[in-house]
Amino acid sequence: MTFFERFEADILSAKKTLTIRDEAEKHYLPDSIVQVSTYEDNRWFCSLKIKSVQAILFNDLSEKHAQQENMSLLELKRVIQEIYPGIKELYVIYYELLKD
Repeated sequence: MTFFERFEADILSAKKTLTIRDEAEKHYLPDSIVQVSTYEDNRWFCSLKIKSVQAILFNDLSEKHAQQENMSLLELKRVIQEIYPGIKELYVIYYELLKD
């Protein structure tokens, strides 16, 4: 799994506890362990344990989702629209940081 570098510190500090992706990444299974690297240069930085994957509509994103992403709801929606322009159906992937 990859994340933009700007999210690395929040993931490593456990301030970010979920990620919102499109259907191409809905395949993660609960209790699976994924290796995480940066999108920009494929640099590994942690391992995550998947807790659950839940479908959600863009319009149903809430303040709680934003808090778990460590940002405001307005910022969360803006970031999602930058990455997935015009998307309506998303998948919330909840995870837990594994300490090495």
